[in-house]
Amino acid sequence: MVLSRVQANFQTPVPQIPVAFRKFGVTRLFGLAVWLLVLMSAVYAQTSTTPAAEEKVVLVNGVTDSTVFGIGSSVRVTGTVKQGAMSFGGDVIVEGVVEGDVAAIGGDVIQRAGSKIGGDIIVLGGTYHADTSAQRTPGAETIMFAGYQQELRDMMRDPSGLLSPRWSPTFLGTRLLVVLFWFIVSLALTAVMPGTISRGVARLQLTSLRVAAIGLIGVVVLFASVGLTLWIMPEPIRVLVGLLALLLLLVASVFGRVILYAATGRWLQRKYLTMGKNSEAVALLLGTSFWVLLTSLPYVWPLLAMSILIISFGLALTARYRVGWKSV
Repeated sequence: MVLSRVQANFQTPVPQIPVAFRKFGVTRLFGLAVWLLVLMSAVYAQTSTTPAAEEKVVLVNGVTDSTVFGIGSSVRVTGTVKQGAMSFGGDVIVEGVVEGDVAAIGGDVIQRAGSKIGGDIIVLGGTYHADTSAQRTPGAETIMFAGYQQELRDMMRDPSGLLSPRWSPTFLGTRLLVVLFWFIVSLALTAVMPGTISRGVARLQLTSLRVAAIGLIGVVVLFASVGLTLWIMPEPIRVLVGLLALLLLLVASVFGRVILYAATGRWLQRKYLTMGKNSEAVALLLGTSFWVLLTSLPYVWPLLAMSILIISFGLALTARYRVGWKSV
């Protein structure tokens, strides 16, 4: 009885393809990339030409017993609010009295002269401005995370922008930086663990459905168990479990992405390229660019990102599983 191991080596030379087919393959690859860019440009152009909505303000000039909310608008309090005031995508301007907390996401909290805020102040993406004569309850806290104010404001006012990012030079530059980052990470990981990456590529090619199923089950079990642990365990255990789960997701995501990029790049090399078809760097660059381009498409990128996470988790869980062992 002899055991023979079948493994798709990352370094295995690819059979020669006739020149006519190779030229046609490059043309098809170029056409596909151009079509994707045109599709993205058309969708982003539609969203970018939408006129900006006029500033809306929720005015409170009497006595309100409940919490005041501004969804996609600013909140201006000239009277008295018994509980709190919060704005999603706008500013909170206090000229009267707010006895509870005040919060703004994607905006500023502005406290005018003679006004009073009895609770805490929370600002995400903006700043807190207060007049010297403004009053605060002793012991109240101010929590402020400045930065990305316009992005948060746009997101709060138009949540669909998450599914369809706007076409802009900043967006293009960010995508190029993402390609460069994952290309460098993939090169480094491939150089450190060439055998592991090679086995992962083989495993993904031969048992992709099994890897995806294992990854889906693993993600569901991980989130369910972590959620249950965070609910019933004491605080030190919750912190430890949360950090370990976050570390596992991070490692699995990086490890699985590199394998997925490598497998995709090798497939593109076999199908479409005439030059550099045996280069690992070219394969990683092709695979990284392909998946970054796909995850930049509007409306479908959340599904693609979730698929990448599931496949990555499945590859991490089956890292020591060897495929292709059989008896002959």
